[in-house]
Amino acid sequence: MMVWRHYLLVIVFTALSAALAVRVVYLGVADSKFLRQQGDARSIRTETMPAFRGVVYDRNGEPLAVSTPVMSVYTDPSLGELGIDAVERIAEVLEVDPLALQMTLRENRKRQFVYLKRRTTWNQYQAARALRIPGVHFQREYRRYYPAGDTTAHVVGITDVDDQGLEGAELAFDERLTGHNGSKVVLKDRRGGIVKDLEYLEAPVFGKDVWLSLDLRLQFLAHRELRAAIMEYGAASGSVVMADARTGEILAMVNEPSYNPNDPSSAFLAGLRNQAITDRYEPGSTMKPFTVLAALASGRWHADTQIPTSPGTFRVGRLLVRDPVNRGTITLLQALQKSSQVAIAKVALDLDQRAVFDVLSRVGMGEYIGVGLPGEAIGTLTDQGLRNPVVRTTLSYGYGLAITPLHLTQGYLTLANGGVRMPLSVLRQDGAPTGERVIEESLAREVVTMMESVTAPEGTAPGARVAGYRISGKTGTSRKVGAGGYDDKRHVALFAGIAPATDPRFVMVVVVNEPKGEQVGGGAVSGPIFGRIAAGALRLLGVRPDAEPAPV
Repeated sequence: MMVWRHYLLVIVFTALSAALAVRVVYLGVADSKFLRQQGDARSIRTETMPAFRGVVYDRNGEPLAVSTPVMSVYTDPSLGELGIDAVERIAEVLEVDPLALQMTLRENRKRQFVYLKRRTTWNQYQAARALRIPGVHFQREYRRYYPAGDTTAHVVGITDVDDQGLEGAELAFDERLTGHNGSKVVLKDRRGGIVKDLEYLEAPVFGKDVWLSLDLRLQFLAHRELRAAIMEYGAASGSVVMADARTGEILAMVNEPSYNPNDPSSAFLAGLRNQAITDRYEPGSTMKPFTVLAALASGRWHADTQIPTSPGTFRVGRLLVRDPVNRGTITLLQALQKSSQVAIAKVALDLDQRAVFDVLSRVGMGEYIGVGLPGEAIGTLTDQGLRNPVVRTTLSYGYGLAITPLHLTQGYLTLANGGVRMPLSVLRQDGAPTGERVIEESLAREVVTMMESVTAPEGTAPGARVAGYRISGKTGTSRKVGAGGYDDKRHVALFAGIAPATDPRFVMVVVVNEPKGEQVGGGAVSGPIFGRIAAGALRLLGVRPDAEPAPV
């Protein structure tokens, strides 16, 4: 009996061994392709090799936007590897809501790829990796870092979570900055870690760099002074635009309020908007130099032409034009220096109907400037109603049109260039672009010289003066339109200037929106801001003084 059992066990064992051997041979020979496919499906993956986005530099090579490597955490919900306990543990270290994470995984349970969190901090990544939870994987990506923060936010802009441009230069030059991802085939272990690179399919193509025209030194200076002034006057907002008088390059463009692009959660609607190119205002008396220019071009007016302004008021139809005081009889030069509404109105009505309008049109007040940034507004300037003396009168001192600080910069840049209209750009230029002559040179030079009187002690903006330099400019104070018409309590204070007057190096426009307090005019509010920024800018740019030293 025992012998029979022995032989039975030997026969069964031999049969099983033979069957196993046959099965191994069958699988290794007849079905090897299927097995390899199944093994590869579980361990071989195609991985994306993220491309590096191009760097944004200022004109001197200072980085304004760079890409830094970060880690993102993901899983494959279709495998069902993450239980409730694992989700709670990973949610704790990633600092996300565990209930929201569970719901996300439940809603996407048939998908093979879901992010648990993108762009983690280094500490979060290390903590998540230390948990060694099966099914939790990590992927390298890039995120943008902006070294200058809120100082350059409106010009440089931001990107979204996928590193695509959303605002500013990041959006305007997105195609140039964006690279193309590569790919490779890798062997992974059961935890998702890469064991070996098997094959490189396509190399990543890095994005190209962009060199902006901004000078970061001037940008910091302008932003500091504007922010201090906005706080001092309790203003709603403000903008400063500075352009190179020789090339049309934007050297500085700042706004308040601003935002920190490294913390997008801090951004809000007003802070995101680049008000220097999007917000339009009636420019007020900053238009008077162009009215004077039209008068000089007529040949009937000269700097010393006498203009009676008594008794300090002048009626045009139903419009009563007022000066703050009765200035008596003054010259055209003094009308610009004192910013006399009555004198400028009388000059405008003496000219041809289209004279002032044509000058404003030629310097670009009603056009799309095309500086190279998204969101730029077109100026509003129309020739409708020019037969009406009231329309011509208000246009002569800056009402009846709406322009951005960028338009005002373009107009004064044309004066600084002796009547040649230069294109404005936020990109660094290799040389001065070719401009278009729109004003006779001698007339433009004469107006710039006349505008020096505005910053003299007797002018409306002595605060815009810079010791050792001759400064040309013009103040502007416009009332804002409210529900019941023009509001006497809400103003825009403007100053547009050229420095130095003899050989212009830059043009700068300062706009303060709704300053509070006793002083709300362009001469008292915006003029001193210009003076402080210009003083620092002239020193940083190494511009030699052009003014005669004061007598001892």
